[in-house]
This record gives sequence, structure tokens and C-alpha cells, in this order.
Amino acid sequence: MASDGARKQFWKRSTSKVPGSIQHVYGAQHPPFDPLVHGTLLKSTPKVPTTPGKAKRVSTFQEFESNTSDAWDAGEDDDELLAMAAQSLNTEVVMETAHRVLRNHSQRQGQPEPQEAPAPMPTPEPEPKPVAEPPAALTGDIRLVKSVSESHTSCAAENASDPVPLQRSQSLPPSATVTLGGTSDQGALAGSALSEREASRLDKFKQLLSEPNTDLEELRKLSWSGIPKPVRPMTWKLLSGYLPANVDRRPATLQRKQKEYFAFIEHYYDSRNDEVHQDTYRQIHIDIPRMSPEALILQPEVTEIFERILFIWAIRHPASGYVQGINDLVTPFFVVFICEYTEEDDVDTLDVSRVPAEVLRNIEADTYWCMSKLLDGIQDNYTFAQPGIQMKVKMLEELVSRIDEPVHQHLDQHEVRYLQFAFRWMNNLLMRELPLHCTVRLWDTYQSEPEGFSHFHLYVCAAFLVRWRKEILEERDFQELLLFLQNLPTACWGDEDISLLLAEAYRLKFAFADAPNHYKK
Repeated sequence: MASDGARKQFWKRSTSKVPGSIQHVYGAQHPPFDPLVHGTLLKSTPKVPTTPGKAKRVSTFQEFESNTSDAWDAGEDDDELLAMAAQSLNTEVVMETAHRVLRNHSQRQGQPEPQEAPAPMPTPEPEPKPVAEPPAALTGDIRLVKSVSESHTSCAAENASDPVPLQRSQSLPPSATVTLGGTSDQGALAGSALSEREASRLDKFKQLLSEPNTDLEELRKLSWSGIPKPVRPMTWKLLSGYLPANVDRRPATLQRKQKEYFAFIEHYYDSRNDEVHQDTYRQIHIDIPRMSPEALILQPEVTEIFERILFIWAIRHPASGYVQGINDLVTPFFVVFICEYTEEDDVDTLDVSRVPAEVLRNIEADTYWCMSKLLDGIQDNYTFAQPGIQMKVKMLEELVSRIDEPVHQHLDQHEVRYLQFAFRWMNNLLMRELPLHCTVRLWDTYQSEPEGFSHFHLYVCAAFLVRWRKEILEERDFQELLLFLQNLPTACWGDEDISLLLAEAYRLKFAFADAPNHYKK
């Protein structure tokens, strides 16, 4: 009991510094405690007897609180001090200081220095007039910061012919810059920033491609988020394995491969009317006019090029031969390679007849070899019974059942089978579901991904299906569901939509690719 009493006395009466004890805080607003100045506080503090038997006693914290209560009292004298400070200010000094600040801002930002108006006389000081509101046409987050000196300047120069421009605060973003009588230039600034970013990326690509031995791994990393149009043909040829990384070997490789392709044409193409190959050539001849874009494909020169490419590939790959769907895989390569020699951005207006014949021959050979490299990685998609597609559609079904069970159950409830809509996704690599420019952007990433056309494409299809979950869940009929899934509204899609799709696909791959049991029931 004696020890308990001693412990209580320690916590009540001990004044030594212990962990957690409250100490005086000294600073600019609360100077050190002076007994001479604050003697009245000490006298006013009631003396409490220290007899242990007393139940009520002021604790050490309460004593500290009573001694420092004046430090927390806001009082009424703050406003008086501000008023006194305001009276002592000289208007002329304020104007000089404000104009000096404005000049410094103008010099830093490279803007013309604002025209100074004569400072008003100290007495009598005119009452400032309200500044006119900006025009109603100005929209968006536009903040015009006006200093005190600007309001005086506008009062003194109200009869001048040229209005004094308002200065923008340096803390505002560049996109908020606006003149008083003009309109916001957010779009122009955003476009210039975007063009600067694209120019920087283009320089990185050119520097990487011009090295004696191109670092293909670095090129893949740079290409994942899209390849600039001027360097896309060479980048695709390198990433597909058609051309070597060594710069000095590329011209000889191109020449050798182009000669090899035209040797195949001389040897095989005349046999297209033979009974053995007649059905193959006939199917190719029927499928090409069904391709898109029609304005390009229906040009006679393009039709002949596609027929030769597809027929030679079918003859040289008898294990699969020609299968519907392979014809669509020629288009992206041909369009990318031919755009290197034309200034047309719209493929529908591209006139192939203006391209020199020798250039067209080289484009045809390059297209054949790059398409062959692609098909080498997914050839089981086109062999008998197409086992590669069957397996990928099954994996897609299992993956969707794990990542979005309501969508999977909704499709199953209405007896919609994945083969009925996803077979074409795998067979044509989503080319029939997306605009051509979106397909080209998608293939930028496929080229830079390991097994992009065979493995990563699965996760892109899963993200693509889940992207329409709201519309899928709203459909309550088998026929409507199937029609929607076979005619998805992607006509207005752009590169941003593809980037979002690829980002979601990458997230799914990161979660499931190295843990296949995660998407097994």
C-alpha cells in the first residue's frame, strides 16, 4: 500500500521531466515566460493545499493551463493592430512596390512590360472602382488575379485610350492564360504540348534506329505505347524479325528477301489455274473484295498484290493452306508500308497508281515476309479444325468467368456461346471489330509484346468483352445479345480507346498470366 501511495504522489507532485510531460513552447508569438512580466498570473493562481488526504486538487497540467491561458486567448486586439498598420502605409510606396513586382513577372515570363500609369496623388485618394467582369464567352477554369496596385492603375488610367492589360499570376497553369478581350487558347496550347511530346518520342525512335546495332528490347519498350508514323515501317520490320538489328546488314537483307519473294512468284504463281490449286486461288479471289477498306482493296493493283501474297503463302504452307481470315492480316502491313511513300493520311483517298512500280514491288515483298513472320507464331489457328482458336476461345471463357462473373452468367443464361462471337475475334485478330487505324495502333503493342499476337491477344479480347458489360447486361434476348456482340459500336474509336483497352489487358495479364490456376474453376 505504501508503494501505491508513493506512485500516486509521484504522478501528482513530481515536476521532473518525464516522457509525455508538457513543456513550454517558445516561439515568435509566445516568448519565454518572464516572472516579472507575468507575476500577476502567479499571484492569481490559487494555492491548493498539498495534503494527500484532500480529494480535489489542481493537477500539474491544470496549473500549466492556468499559467498559459493568455497564450490561447485570441482577444479583440488583432483587428486593431491591422487597422493601425493600414493607416501607416503610404500609397505611393505601395504603388512603387507593386509595379516593381509586375516588372519582375513580365521579365521572367518573356512578356512585354505593362504600361505604367501615373501614380495617383496621396491625397485625396480616389475610391477604387470595380473591375469589369470578363466577357461571358470565356468559359472553363480561368482565374484572373488582380493585385491592389492594378485596381489603382485602372482608376488613374480610366480615360486613357489603351486599357492596361491584367497580369496573370505566375502560379496559374499555362492553359489558363487568357487575354481580357479574347478567348482561351487551351486547345492550341494542349496541341502544342502534344506535338512537343510526339516530337520528343520521334527523336528517341530515330536515335534508337540509327544506332549501329539497334537495342530491340529498348525498342519494344518504346513501341508499347504506340509508334510514330514516320518510323513505323522500319520499326515493324525490326520487331517482326524481318530485318536484322545491325544497320549495315539491312540493305543487303532487304535486297535478298525481295529477290527471294519474286523468285517464288515466277515459280509458283502460274500454277494458280491448275486443278490442284484452283480452289485455293478461287477462294482468295472471292475473299479479297470483301475486305476493308474497300476504296483501297478494290483498286486493281492492290487486288493483284493481295492475290499474289496470299496464294504464294498458301502454296508454301501446305499444313494449313489458305483459310478465310488470313486475308485480313495482309492489310495492316501493306497500309503501313505504302504510307511511307505517300502523304495521304486517309487510306480511303489513297491512289496506289501514283506510287512507282518498283516501290510497289518492294512493298509487296516486305508485306509478304512480315505477314509470314506473324503467321509463324499463330499457325495452329489455321490448321485443320483450327485447334489454336478453339483453345483460345475456351481460355477466354474461363478468364471472363473469373474477372466478371455477372457477364459470364448473363451470357450463359441466354445460351450465348463464346464461339459464336469470339471465334472471329481470334481468327481476324479483332480486325473486323475495330477501324483500321485502331488496328494499326493495336499492332504496335502486339509487335512489342512477347507472343503478342498469340498470348497477349487473349487478354485484349477479355478486356474488350468486359468493356461492354453495361450494354451486355441490359440485353435480355439471345438474338439481341448476339447481334450486339457481332456489331460492336467502335466506328468512332481512336487511339485513346485502344490505349485504355491495352492498359486493362496488361492488368489482366499481370494478374493471370503467371498464375493460370486463377482462371480455372
